[in-house]
Amino acid sequence: MLAAVVDRKTSLDGMLDATNGNPAYRALNEADRALVRAILNSALRQLPRIQAMVGSLLETPLPEGARTLEHVLAIAAAQILYLDIPDHSAVDLAVEQARTDPRTKRFANLVNAVLRRLSREKHDLLATVGSTIPAIPAWFHERLVATYGKDHANEIAEALLTPAAIDLTVKSDAEGWASRLNGRVLPTGSVRLASFVGSVPSLSGFEDGEWWVQDAAASLPARLFGPLAGKRVIDLCAAPGGKTAQLVLAGGEVTALDQSRSRLKRLERNLARLGFSADALEADMGKFTTGELFDAALLDAPCSSTGTIRRHPDVLWTKGPEDIAKLAALQERLLRHALTLVKPGGIVVFSNCSLDWSEGEDVAKSVVDSGLCERIAIQESDWPGLEEAVTPLGEFRTTPAMIAPEGEFSGGLDGFYAVVLRRTV
Repeated sequence: MLAAVVDRKTSLDGMLDATNGNPAYRALNEADRALVRAILNSALRQLPRIQAMVGSLLETPLPEGARTLEHVLAIAAAQILYLDIPDHSAVDLAVEQARTDPRTKRFANLVNAVLRRLSREKHDLLATVGSTIPAIPAWFHERLVATYGKDHANEIAEALLTPAAIDLTVKSDAEGWASRLNGRVLPTGSVRLASFVGSVPSLSGFEDGEWWVQDAAASLPARLFGPLAGKRVIDLCAAPGGKTAQLVLAGGEVTALDQSRSRLKRLERNLARLGFSADALEADMGKFTTGELFDAALLDAPCSSTGTIRRHPDVLWTKGPEDIAKLAALQERLLRHALTLVKPGGIVVFSNCSLDWSEGEDVAKSVVDSGLCERIAIQESDWPGLEEAVTPLGEFRTTPAMIAPEGEFSGGLDGFYAVVLRRTV
């Protein structure tokens, strides 16, 4: 599975799907599935460091084409270095795997020697190699440094190593739900749960539709519209529906558009649990037209998802610079089209969960400079506690290094970009 992500750019979520995922994974019991997820997530989060530490123990580099051997070592090293698993178990299983695979059989003794030495020297290696090598791939670290500066880029890289907390968007009474669920109210208005192990549907308020799971940063774009009573709003690329629910809660008459029938069904189920309804419409957003223009539109555009690496560590191995360039071009095309769907003077909120400015700030600048719309500045005074996320141009730019931990509550939030635009022509 690690090879599928790193070498074949396969989505980890797809392989871990309980219904259609990797057959060997689906055959495991739930405890072993959880272990597989933990090992893969640790390996993918720390892979550059793992590779550097393992490489420092090799007298000569591994032979060209020894990718299977590299992955065997990486999986074992992730357990030895970052998980609470007995070192000898990780070593023994890796040696056994090497011996039973014709591609790696002749390297079984090497696997044994390298991993046993890694076990003996792991504390020193973590303090030296492991603390100096960025945990993210070099290509992405270089982009972060160019955009955010070295210090902030390193803060973001470290923040990406911490799994995301569970944030809830509540219908009302955030303080009350924080008290009931052992949560903390964030500056976004979301409720962040403390360390939580268990089933989210078992929590108070789930069955009654009082809240839904949504990262704090993902809740920001829909909040930028303010009250929507009496306004027709379209949520473009709407599924799975968290932002759609926010628009309904704000009082809008909402059309939820998505090109996937299955995703729209999921959206409808989610809205039904919350006691909400929207006009669900299956269509390709880029080709969608309407006879009656909307008052407002939300475009949470397809992107590289580099802002979500805390929960999707495979992203940096399945995406690359060429993907970011293609997605940025798609986003600009979609944003220009979204502006044609609202009345002159109508509002479009454009957002995505990428950390890369080419998918956010640069797209918005290009469209604003074309004269199709004007930027409506977000005011810092309206977002106490989130002032650092408001840019000099009045846009939102969050990073995983924002929102400090507090007591038992972890910090961070997804990397997100959002801008409010008014159609001018």
